Amino acid sequence: MIFITAKFRILPEHAGRWPEIAGPFTAATRAEPGCRWFDWSRSLADPAEYVLVEAFRDDAAGAAHVQSAHFRAAQQELPPYLAETPRIISVSVPQDDWSELGELAVTRSG
Repeated sequence: MIFITAKFRILPEHAGRWPEIAGPFTAATRAEPGCRWFDWSRSLADPAEYVLVEAFRDDAAGAAHVQSAHFRAAQQELPPYLAETPRIISVSVPQDDWSELGELAVTRSG
């Protein structure tokens, strides 16, 4: 699985609307057959920063994503709303879903 985390710093005047602005790209990416997840979170420390956590089944699915029409459209449509070039970490991991965080295991009784 390809696991990607990217930080997007949005121009302050557009930060509140970012989910709407990125909405078509998000929906199209989530509909890709090789997309495992594509989830945005807003930073608690910086309201102009969004973190994208995404995963694709394998290298072929990642390649299909960056070669898609909606990716090419996003390359044109999204940068005017950004304060800087997004920063990214992309790694291949030998799993296909989230693992449990054992150190914070939740147990319920009764």
